[in-house]
Amino acid sequence: MGDMANSSIEFHPKPQQQREAPHAGGFGCTLAELRSLMELRGAEALQKVQEAYGDVSGLCRRLKTSPTEACGNVSAGAEDEGEAEAGWIEGAAILLSVICVVLVTAFNDWSKEKQFRGLQSRIEQEQKFSVIRNGQLLQVPVAALVVGDIAQVKYGDLLPADGVLIQGNDLKIDESSLTGESDHVRKSADKDPMLLSGTHVMEGSGRMVVTAVGVNSQTGIIFTLLGAGGEEEEKKDKKGKVMQASSKQQDGAMESSQTKAKKQDGAVAMEMQPLKSAEGGEMEEREKKKASVPKKEKSVLQGKLTKLAVQIGKAGLVMSAITVIILVLYFVIETFVVKGQVWLAECTPVYVQYFVKFFIIGVTVLVVAVPEGLPLAVTISLAYSVKKMMKDNNLVRHLDACETMGNATAICSDKTGTLTTNRMTVVQSYLGDTHYKEIPAPSALTPKILDLLVHAISINSAYTSKILPPEKEGALPRQVGNKTECALLGFVLDLKRDFQPVRERIPEDKLYKVYTFNSVRKSMSTVIRMPDGGFRLFSKGASEILLKKCTNILNSNGELRSFRPRDRDDMVKKIIEPMACDGLRTICIAYRDFSAAQEPDWENENEVVGDLTCIAIVGIEDPVRPEVPEAIRKCQRAGITVRMVTGDNINTARAIAAKCGIIQPGEDFLCLEGKEFNRRIRNEKGEIEQERLDKVWPKLRVLARSSPTDKHTLVKGIIDSTTGEQRQVVAVTGDGTNDGPALKKADVGFAMGIAGTDVAKEASDIILTDDNFTSIVKAVMWGRNVYDSISKFLQFQLTVNVVAVIVAFTGACITQDSPLKAVQMLWVNLIMDTFASLALATEPPTDSLLLRKPYGRDKPLISRTMMKNILGHAVYQLTIIFTLLFVGELFFDIDSGRNAPLHSPPSEHYTIIFNTFVMMQLFNEINARKIHGERNVFHGIFGNPIFCTIVLGTFAIQIVIVQFGGKPFSCSPLSTEQWLWCLFVGVGELVWGQVIATIPTSQLKCLKEAGHGPGKDEMTDEELAEGEEEIDHAERELRRGQILWFRGLNRIQTQIRVVKAFRSSLYEGLEKPESKTSIHNFMATPEFLINDYTHNIPLIDDTDVDENEERLRAPPPPSPNQNNNAIDSGIYLTTHGTKSATSSVFSSRPGSPLHSVETSL
Repeated sequence: MGDMANSSIEFHPKPQQQREAPHAGGFGCTLAELRSLMELRGAEALQKVQEAYGDVSGLCRRLKTSPTEACGNVSAGAEDEGEAEAGWIEGAAILLSVICVVLVTAFNDWSKEKQFRGLQSRIEQEQKFSVIRNGQLLQVPVAALVVGDIAQVKYGDLLPADGVLIQGNDLKIDESSLTGESDHVRKSADKDPMLLSGTHVMEGSGRMVVTAVGVNSQTGIIFTLLGAGGEEEEKKDKKGKVMQASSKQQDGAMESSQTKAKKQDGAVAMEMQPLKSAEGGEMEEREKKKASVPKKEKSVLQGKLTKLAVQIGKAGLVMSAITVIILVLYFVIETFVVKGQVWLAECTPVYVQYFVKFFIIGVTVLVVAVPEGLPLAVTISLAYSVKKMMKDNNLVRHLDACETMGNATAICSDKTGTLTTNRMTVVQSYLGDTHYKEIPAPSALTPKILDLLVHAISINSAYTSKILPPEKEGALPRQVGNKTECALLGFVLDLKRDFQPVRERIPEDKLYKVYTFNSVRKSMSTVIRMPDGGFRLFSKGASEILLKKCTNILNSNGELRSFRPRDRDDMVKKIIEPMACDGLRTICIAYRDFSAAQEPDWENENEVVGDLTCIAIVGIEDPVRPEVPEAIRKCQRAGITVRMVTGDNINTARAIAAKCGIIQPGEDFLCLEGKEFNRRIRNEKGEIEQERLDKVWPKLRVLARSSPTDKHTLVKGIIDSTTGEQRQVVAVTGDGTNDGPALKKADVGFAMGIAGTDVAKEASDIILTDDNFTSIVKAVMWGRNVYDSISKFLQFQLTVNVVAVIVAFTGACITQDSPLKAVQMLWVNLIMDTFASLALATEPPTDSLLLRKPYGRDKPLISRTMMKNILGHAVYQLTIIFTLLFVGELFFDIDSGRNAPLHSPPSEHYTIIFNTFVMMQLFNEINARKIHGERNVFHGIFGNPIFCTIVLGTFAIQIVIVQFGGKPFSCSPLSTEQWLWCLFVGVGELVWGQVIATIPTSQLKCLKEAGHGPGKDEMTDEELAEGEEEIDHAERELRRGQILWFRGLNRIQTQIRVVKAFRSSLYEGLEKPESKTSIHNFMATPEFLINDYTHNIPLIDDTDVDENEERLRAPPPPSPNQNNNAIDSGIYLTTHGTKSATSSVFSSRPGSPLHSVETSL
């Protein structure tokens, strides 16, 4: 789109007009000039640079920097400095306690937010970028980038600043975050050199001179336009506002001929926007929307809590309503019917007071019934865990990820860097017809082979990859850059040669053409010009791919001999497979010479990289991290299945999996390659079927040679699967840009903090700051701890709720007055909600958490054991309280507090009931520390100082309230004997707890569990809402005409279905209806369309071109529009510009009713 717009502008170079402007800081150009320059694109930008500065190096000179040496020392700017007598007493007390609860909640929210901001800023500080200063390659924090820096950009980077490309190799940028265009934009110094902040590097590498940072960069400008609005809104609105942003900037810019041209450009863009969305663009729109809006589906725990809270809330509401109704009726009948009084006008205020009192009691019951402390407990627990997880090298980006991790039933792990050390080394090689099991002596090799090998490795690798001397004495040399390339460079050093002199002789800008590595090619090639005018191409890549392109091989004397397919099969059997069985990654290094006369078409890569001569095959190993096998054993013991998903070949993957303990001898497991995996899960049409997937994933342990799409397919398939006892909760680890989709889809995505690209970190929920698999086990432990903490709190809270509600309800109905007054209830609420959530939510995790199976999605929040505890303790407490209420005055020899007049002073009787109630809660809080029926409730109690402090603190405040609370708390002071009785009854809770623990849960079949997750077949409201929202979004995006067309199509379709159903002859033509949670239309994003228009991410890493072509001819998957039920019967709506709508809409068999409709149409 942009190209069309640009190509329509004709421009003529004007004589250079030097505008004398006050240049800031002695630079040769002003801020305004740079800003207006960065707003241009493509050819215009190039013209502007040529007019104003001559070329990019002229711009560099103005910015007082050099393309090679870059800036001198930079001093960073200042940091930014960056929230009746006693009638009033009850009301005031209620107000005070409400303020207390609100303040505590607000403080918790604030501290959580502050913690999160701290973590975010830490992530931002940790984000570094490679720049060249004083000729040195440095990693500087993004905030320290300055205009004039020469920055190195490479595959996977998220650009932090705007700049102009000085030199690039096959650089492709995803500018969708700014433009909404999903196609990758090719950048080159001579065609389109403008690089913009916030865009992702998808291929290639290069160097750029930074021209705008911070608020002056493109992302910064959008931020300022949004008034630096909240990040979330910014993300949601970015799509809509980018367009406005560009038009606003255009209005503000100078009205020169260029600006006018640019306005036309903007207008073209604006006009074409709806067109694009009509042309199947709604997919991109939705993908963008999905990518930009943070995960909105609720976590497993949140889903269960919401359900439980709703259930409790309804019950509480019913109870309080009944209480009020009974009280009012009792009062009315008692006063006006039984006593036969008449309603007198002067008595109205008194009656109203009674009614108000009844209403307050009703509200009290409701307040006590609803567990307000739940969100608080969850927040505290999560915030506490997040802080502690930081120490365990888990940087949590999304709070709910940490409790979801506790429910994880499967982990799909990357191999490189997670299970292995990510320090590649060459351990075997095949050179000159000889297979060396260790590094050969240089003297054993022919000089020609050695020389070719050194050149092939030194030149055909990114110049950013190098081996530096170790930082500490005795440490290993430092590997900087791509690990595979570092292994090869290390091999050169092991052969007693050096790569640096070769690179100095042929610097990066002398390279004639570079085909950089990407996940489609699986190889990298570099062309250099030879002194005789010819060219030499060096290539390296996955051995099975490159060997197919080799027609010659170097023998032991360094001479060529032909290399036929038969020789290749021989080599695969004798060299490559044995290497792979040892867990080595095999890389082929090859070259090809072109004479000066036969210069090929360099754009035709398949022709250039062919007819190669093989120099060597090397086996590279990435050793397993020493602590991984133990960590995987812990996971398996905890009921978590670990699967390995890697791009490596099947033999290497299997060898590493066996070393890690992912697969054990004698087990029934599957190890598949991506191609075979796809064959098993797709039907004849090339669509993925959930039923097929369900047959594969339970036994699958290793998925090798997998593309990013395969990883996404597997993760989605496992999450959506409804086979087995429970729904699966999947965690995924990844470090590359290509892992983004799977990380986003997973319930919990782990990105690598050190090796991970920005794209991966952006898509993840938790960042492993040490790239270590053991940290995942710690995350599981913390996640389970959060879950258990919340269950403990619930067990405690619900006991209090049940008792308080029943006491208030029955007390009110029998004695016209709640034994527990409103203020007392609020105090109970405060201790049980706020303090208990603090006490129980900060329990530290223990290793025993890893000895049980995960709960999974469907397991209820309140287990049978917990229900037994809740009801058991409620029985004890109710017995005590009702005994005290009806015969307490006789036992203690005091006046009865029942049926007291309206404004009577507080009685000792009701004070004892209140005090006993609170004492029982305090001791029950100790019982609540264990939820799996353990006997020793004191185990590890001193390991949690917060718990001890809160229990003792609550006890102290209770003494003060009872002895000195007086009228506000409706308390009268108690004697020592009465206090001891209250304490004695409280301690009875602990003894009663032991009695309950003795009753086997299995005998209590009558107990119901509560707080289930969403059932197997029922979709959660969120998912449904999401589906609806997608429909709305798609409908909004489509033009009205199209909507009508689709609706018409829908109707035809329904009719066709009816016809089909009634035509027995066509019975077999009926499709199975799509299941709600199916995976049929799982790939809504354009990257996953299986047709030849997309080349973003390969569907499958095909080694055979012909197979790849077959795959491309597979029918396209269904359109993501859920609003046309066309999906079910194989009608594909590929509204691509090249085809007419009608022909592409129907794909039918001749003879089917659909076919007849098509012909009539």
